[in-house]
Amino acid sequence: MSIVFESKLERIKSYYIIRIPLTYSEKLPSRGMVMVQGVMNGMAFHEPLEPDGKGSHWFELDETFLKDVEVSVGDTVPLSIEPINDWNEPDMPEDFMTAIHEAGLMNLWSEITPKAKWDWLRFIRSTKNPSTHQRRIEVACSKLQKGDTRPCCFDRSRCTIMDVSKSGILLD
Repeated sequence: MSIVFESKLERIKSYYIIRIPLTYSEKLPSRGMVMVQGVMNGMAFHEPLEPDGKGSHWFELDETFLKDVEVSVGDTVPLSIEPINDWNEPDMPEDFMTAIHEAGLMNLWSEITPKAKWDWLRFIRSTKNPSTHQRRIEVACSKLQKGDTRPCCFDRSRCTIMDVSKSGILLD
């Protein structure tokens, strides 16, 4: 199911983002994170859509991709996206991976799905407070040791990238 729409490239701090208009985001299978493959200006991409905390989604684009598709901030671009089940492996924080290693959980970690790893990443990064961040790493290790492969009790429909959000809502 391809979803075709237009959106404007925006910049929030150092992030280049595309917001998915709500009417198109509603066609996605979840209000939480969704992995998509898509095409922008003829160039293919495979990216996670992050919830915006208001019922829709957005995604980040790197500068290299933007140069390749010849898009600048403020440009409106045509997009086609399709939800997929092939999740990219997330880049996990070094302090979390060190804790996983020190707790002897690397074998278990390697067995859980990339989608579950994204949930752990979102759980851990959804705070700016260093002590809360550390506590979430400890909770993650404890839960993994008990056999829990996913975190619980956090709102998956909120934005968890603190540089571009406030209280789980993507900045305007």
